Amino acid sequence: MANQEDIFKNIVSHAKEYGFVFQSSEIYDGLSAVYDYAQYGVELKKNIREYWWKSMVQYHENIVGIDAAIFMHPTTWKASGHVDAFNDPLIDNRDSKKRYRADVLVEDHLAKIEGKINKEVEKAAKRFGEAFDEAQFRATNTRVVEYQTKSDEIRKRFFSALDRGDLEEVRQVIIDCEIVCPISGTRNWTEVRQFNLMFSTAMGSVSEDASTIYLRPETAQGIFVNYLNVQKTGRMKIPFGIAQTGKAFRNEIVARQFIFRMREFEQMEMQFFVRPGTEMEWYNYWKETRMKWHHSLGMPVEKYRFHDHDKLAHYANAAADIEFEFPFGFKELEGIHSRTDFDLSAHQKYSGKKLQYFDPELNESYVPYVVETSIGLDRMFLAIFSNAYTEEKLEDGSERVVLKIPAMLAPVKAAILPLVAKDGLPEKGREIMEMLKYDYMCQYEEKDSIGRRYRRQDAIGTPYCITVDHQTTVDNTVTIRDRDTMEQHRVAIADLPSIIGSKLRPRS
Repeated sequence: MANQEDIFKNIVSHAKEYGFVFQSSEIYDGLSAVYDYAQYGVELKKNIREYWWKSMVQYHENIVGIDAAIFMHPTTWKASGHVDAFNDPLIDNRDSKKRYRADVLVEDHLAKIEGKINKEVEKAAKRFGEAFDEAQFRATNTRVVEYQTKSDEIRKRFFSALDRGDLEEVRQVIIDCEIVCPISGTRNWTEVRQFNLMFSTAMGSVSEDASTIYLRPETAQGIFVNYLNVQKTGRMKIPFGIAQTGKAFRNEIVARQFIFRMREFEQMEMQFFVRPGTEMEWYNYWKETRMKWHHSLGMPVEKYRFHDHDKLAHYANAAADIEFEFPFGFKELEGIHSRTDFDLSAHQKYSGKKLQYFDPELNESYVPYVVETSIGLDRMFLAIFSNAYTEEKLEDGSERVVLKIPAMLAPVKAAILPLVAKDGLPEKGREIMEMLKYDYMCQYEEKDSIGRRYRRQDAIGTPYCITVDHQTTVDNTVTIRDRDTMEQHRVAIADLPSIIGSKLRPRS
């Protein structure tokens, strides 16, 4: 059985081979941690974005969308804290010459300890069956308690050091935990340094008059500086939200794991403005609502989990991640933050403009509190793609690779396949294509044997293959093949729109 590393390599290879993701500037040997979305990848990405947008904007009367510019006044990033505090701790291994984020090294170490705990829990659950009390076992089992105590101590010590900015202590934690470089296998670590993640550039007609501006590291600030514009022009009443999708840029220390961590990426964010004192109620609401959205995709529920933050960002009073089990382990997919009134208050201070909301129910003005949901579109793409990638051995001994992408997100919804390229079958196939293409992304293909065409469509995740044969010219019926089950049924051409449409509805 292939290990997870091999599976991930296969996933990456499949994405490149079948036209989902290409290395940027590949003809020049590529650009590190930058990728282009190919013909099928751009469709999948668009479908994910639209599914998110509908769930946020179309299905909520009190949420609207904007598209803020990437370039913003540089004071924006001073007010937000990014200029002074948007850093990651960097550490190098002297033997391998490889660079790492210190916090990621420690978090991976903690994940290994958690893995040991989970293994003990799983063994006990099998041993005791229905009588198993997990909470009691975690609280009383000597080995589990020992692991948990060790984890808690490391976590407390490490994040306390980060909060104080004590980089020497951060390094000492790594040494005391006996964390080794994955490449060299040694613990020959350098000192820890802070690494600013902002990309800066210059704007101006001549170089001597140019001013320094930044490529935005997050899309949220574009929402905050437009909060009052949206509130007034949309006559929005609190609580209300502003949603946005768009590019962000971070000079990552170590960009890795294909499109999971890139220097240019896309976010889908929503900032929800609420009355002070109600933020925790809304924080919990959006935690549950966002998890339900993920479950609606039909992917395994056990692949998702919440991770509440121990170390909070400078702007937050509560934060949690929705983590997804990628082939390389559970990693952050979406963040939910209670941002307090930090951002609006800071922009009010630096701009000198009042950013308050007059609440007619309370008859008073205040700076709203904010609850944020932020999901990486590229990470969501990878989560869906990696979960969909399936290597199947069939009953006849043959194998197939199929992308079981949720049908409503699939790049191509239906493929129209004339059995042979003659006898009027191509013409009939084109008629079906004309009927369906205005509602669904379809593909017409007549080259190669029908079996090979089925395999190609399986490989790009097409939910339905529609085969046009000689019987079609007689009674206007076709054979429709289901991607996941490979079952085939004879149906009327007139019924195709409703059959395809029923497959594309999300799970409630």
